[in-house]
Amino acid sequence: KTVEAFPPSHADAARRTTVWDSTMGLTATLILWPLILSVPLVLQHTYRDVFDEAWYDYSEGPKPLGLCLGLLAVAVGQVFVLCYQYLRWTGSKYTGRLVPVQPNEYRVYDYAEAAQEHLSQPEGFALIGGYLTLTWMLHLMPSSYYSFEGGVEWIKVAACLLLQDLLQYGMHRAEHKVSKAFYRASHEPHHDFTNPRLFDAFNGSFADTFFMIVLPLFTTKSIVHCNVWSYMAFGTLYANWLCLIHSETHHPWDWLFQAVGMGTAADHHVHHKLFSYNYGHLFSYWDRVCGTYRHPKNVRQFRSNNKAPTRWKPHARTKVE
Repeated sequence: KTVEAFPPSHADAARRTTVWDSTMGLTATLILWPLILSVPLVLQHTYRDVFDEAWYDYSEGPKPLGLCLGLLAVAVGQVFVLCYQYLRWTGSKYTGRLVPVQPNEYRVYDYAEAAQEHLSQPEGFALIGGYLTLTWMLHLMPSSYYSFEGGVEWIKVAACLLLQDLLQYGMHRAEHKVSKAFYRASHEPHHDFTNPRLFDAFNGSFADTFFMIVLPLFTTKSIVHCNVWSYMAFGTLYANWLCLIHSETHHPWDWLFQAVGMGTAADHHVHHKLFSYNYGHLFSYWDRVCGTYRHPKNVRQFRSNNKAPTRWKPHARTKVE
């Protein structure tokens, strides 16, 4: 009988962390997050040299430049996140030591197939992209969003992230608790993945994306008024961070995020494993205030059982927990 080889996420688990691992982890952190933000960071100061003024003059109504740049910002961020994930999937030494979030189970998958499925999810990028296109071109955004004046306003970016996550926390918890029928029609498909991987972030249902992402986005833009660069920075951070918290391995920045209450892969795995905790995505503040936070260290399944890990099996939809 042929013994299946463990993926790099688990083959590396027993090795001790070295100075090289720590250095590569710090390097990945310092490189990846600015690259996720590269489009607004670069163009906020150079757009006048790149585009004709008529392209961003909104005195005669919405024009597609801001929308296209916003979608480009998310797409460019995705390229860098997928490259980062590819290096980790191959076990490259340049990503440092890999530590699985769930050490007792492992997932084996083909990277190209998983990436293709991730990027082609109609209930993910297509639905959200359609919402952004309609609200932008139909002038349903507050007027400030169409302004190219000024650069990224980081306080407003933070406000957007916090408010979006608060609203998403409420919708997420409602999907679980309002009724079994609502849960099954919306969020249950996403809970097939009790040991998620990065590519599972937008794998769910149209109803789930609409209630948990689109409605909070619509409310957030109505409350926090910012310029196009801030909205662009918020959009690419939000979309790519959602992917990163679904990772099957810990990220090198997770220790810092955990310390300040920002969302980590382990925090979100707790929700996928236990269902009734950690409804927040980007932050743990709302869970802590509402008494629904469970620290990953306190989850038995996330501690090694000192046995060889077993292959993960999808969750059977037999009950609502």
